[in-house]
Amino acid sequence: MSINCKSSYNCPVEATIDLIGGKYKSVILWHLMGKTLRYSELHKLVPKATDKMLAQQLRELENDGLINRKIYPVVPPKTEYSLTDFGNTLAPILDAMCDWGSVYLDEVNTPPTCSKSQN
Repeated sequence: MSINCKSSYNCPVEATIDLIGGKYKSVILWHLMGKTLRYSELHKLVPKATDKMLAQQLRELENDGLINRKIYPVVPPKTEYSLTDFGNTLAPILDAMCDWGSVYLDEVNTPPTCSKSQN
């Protein structure tokens, strides 16, 4: 596995935010934890993302070594996404984000539309 590293980072938090801080990156990673999903399945799970934005976020996650993309030579083309071993190391961070977000949503009386049990 080749991981792209940008040498301009001054702080580990900055590097983390750059890798998972895109508009839908963390949500995509969350949904891929322990699963392999097709593009259409991801799009249903992240309905606010436009096709262009979802494709861009997936491409960036792949380029950063966080997800695998597998293309099957069938008609119509079938593409599956999964976490790399490196991407799987984000599980504790994503779990903590989910826990924190759940507390926040509870505080503002907003029911979540996804949960750990769905993952």
